[in-house]
Amino acid sequence: MIVKNNFIEIQSKEDLIKPFQDGEKKHSNFKIGTEHEKFVFHLDTHKPVSFSEENGIENLLIALKKYGWESIVEDGKTIGLSRDKSLGGGTITLEPAGQLELSGAPLVNIHETFNELDEHRDQISEEGSKLGLGFLGAGLTPDWSFDEMPIMPKSRYKIMKNYMPKKGSLGLDMMFRSTTIQVNLDYSSENDMVKKLKVSLALQPIATALFANSPFLDGNLTGYKSFRSHIWTDTDPDRTGMLPFVFDGEMNYEKYVDYALKVPMYFIYRDGSYLDVSGLSFESFLNGDLEQLPNEKPNMNDWENHLTTIFPEVRLKSFLEMRGADGGSFESVCALSSFWVGLLYNSDSLNSSFELIKDFNINQLQELRLEVAKNGIKSTIGDINIKEITKEVLELSREGLRARNILNENGDSEEIYLEPLKKILSSGNSSSDDLIQKFSNNWDKNLVNMYKEYTF
Repeated sequence: MIVKNNFIEIQSKEDLIKPFQDGEKKHSNFKIGTEHEKFVFHLDTHKPVSFSEENGIENLLIALKKYGWESIVEDGKTIGLSRDKSLGGGTITLEPAGQLELSGAPLVNIHETFNELDEHRDQISEEGSKLGLGFLGAGLTPDWSFDEMPIMPKSRYKIMKNYMPKKGSLGLDMMFRSTTIQVNLDYSSENDMVKKLKVSLALQPIATALFANSPFLDGNLTGYKSFRSHIWTDTDPDRTGMLPFVFDGEMNYEKYVDYALKVPMYFIYRDGSYLDVSGLSFESFLNGDLEQLPNEKPNMNDWENHLTTIFPEVRLKSFLEMRGADGGSFESVCALSSFWVGLLYNSDSLNSSFELIKDFNINQLQELRLEVAKNGIKSTIGDINIKEITKEVLELSREGLRARNILNENGDSEEIYLEPLKKILSSGNSSSDDLIQKFSNNWDKNLVNMYKEYTF
């Protein structure tokens, strides 16, 4: 979401650090914000859905308003939805090709996340079926060509679309043909943020392996378990990756600020429009060197919006955003949130996770990231066996969730949401492995079956 209401001019580096400091919360106030995206397709043709067609994306959004959602409007078009906190909160937004994203409200536990997700699925299924639309839980479009992909009428996406090919060969595939599941988690202090950032960056490849769900592109096998993860390695090196500086010496808020200052911007929001400033650093804006806004200095809106255009495997804002998982099934959404909550929201599990990763060096982590995109849970690097590490990490997550001891109405703890991951570990097969097997055998290489078996 674009920030539009903080016009305080930036005076010092302390101002740039402040959004991170403002994110600090007491442990008792920690929340869980779950986000997920899915592809929208026509039930009869299994093709993508454009914004303005008769039974298109905008009409789907308008139909969802009956559930208490309110329109987010740009240039007279409904491009998203928001909901008052009294009705549950959250937003529904559109990724560049119409991937439908639910950004859930900040919730107390995974049981609430499950209920929020269940309600959302009921709503989109009800209204989507009336329009002849379905929803696919996959990390990549399995068989849609790039030329088939629509573009949503959000002007900032046009700026990004023009800039992406200048920085990498797969950036447009990231924008238009991929989806993800993310969870946003809190920290209590700068030290707590640093520990959680290091742990979550180092273990992000484990999440990529567990949630691998993107083996296809253009109707064929890619040779990767998570081609979505591979895409991010050739999107834009200025704003993606494993953030080596986090592991190099002392880490703090200021180091992240120094990094973000040098990341090229995409746009600036002024007077209801987006100005294309792509390729120019925020640092140059801070120095008053923007040709588009001569002698003008940035305000806090500009800074907070810029932070949302940085895409590392874990992103720091006023919370930490886990970004390593492919889009997937209903069950995988809750599984991702529970996986990270168990690791990061219990001090014993967090400390044990830190001990587990503290001797990894950045070169190993970079190699691990590349390896799991290719081979998933079956990856090995030297004497490092990913399945064995995953087993240990999953047990730490389970222990963390058990210690939270938050029960639903049936008396179940949050551990129940880890079940899909336990099955993956037990079988040694991720969703991608299952898809590859079905593609080669059961489906006779016909991906139309995916739209029947992997609907959200």
